[in-house]
Amino acid sequence: MIALLDYGAGNLRSVEKALRFVGGDVELVPSPDGMKDASAVVLPGVGAFDDCVNAMQRQELLEATREFVNTGRPFLGICVGYQALFERSEEFNSSAAGLGLFAGSVVRFPVEQGLKIPQIGWNQIEIVQPECPLFKGVENGSHVYFVHSYYPQPVDGSIAACSTTYGVEFVSAVCRGNVFATQFHPEKSQKVGLKMLENFVNLTR
Repeated sequence: MIALLDYGAGNLRSVEKALRFVGGDVELVPSPDGMKDASAVVLPGVGAFDDCVNAMQRQELLEATREFVNTGRPFLGICVGYQALFERSEEFNSSAAGLGLFAGSVVRFPVEQGLKIPQIGWNQIEIVQPECPLFKGVENGSHVYFVHSYYPQPVDGSIAACSTTYGVEFVSAVCRGNVFATQFHPEKSQKVGLKMLENFVNLTR
C-alpha cells in the first residue's frame, strides 16, 4: 500500500488517480498510524510552504515522515511536498521549519528578470542523474507541468536529479537513496509524468 498523505492539499485526488492508473494500491492517510505498514509514502502539495508544514505539524505527520524516510522505504514529494523537504522557505516571510531532510532554502524566482510568476505550464527537464530510478525510460528534454513561484536551492548539488531553466536554472527534482521529489507535477504531466509514477510504484514491488 502507498500512503498518500492527506493534510488538506488541493491536488490529492489527481495524484491518487494517477497512482492508481499506473497500478498503485493507494490509501489517503491523515495520521501517522496509516504510514506504519505502507510500502511507500507520497507527499503532494499545492499552495504555500507554511500551510503545508503547519498542517503536517498539527496532524503529527512531520516527525512521522522523518521516521518513515529512515526506514529506507520509497518516498516521493511533489511540488510543495518537494519544498517541504528542505530547511526553510522565503515564501511570505515564512517562519515554519521544513522537514530538514535536505540542507537548503526555498527561494523565489528573481522578479527583476521580468519573469511571469508563478511559472505555470510546460517546461523541459535536463536529467543530470540518469541512474535515478524515477527517470528510467524518461527521455532527456521531456516536457513536464509546473505551477510554482518558488524553488529549492540544495546545499548539496549531488542530490539534483534534473534541472530546468526558467529565467534561472534551478533543481527541478532530487534523488537520494530512497527519497525522490519533483517541483513539477508528474500527475499533470501526461505520459512522461505517468512513467515516473509507474517507476515509483514499481519500487514498492
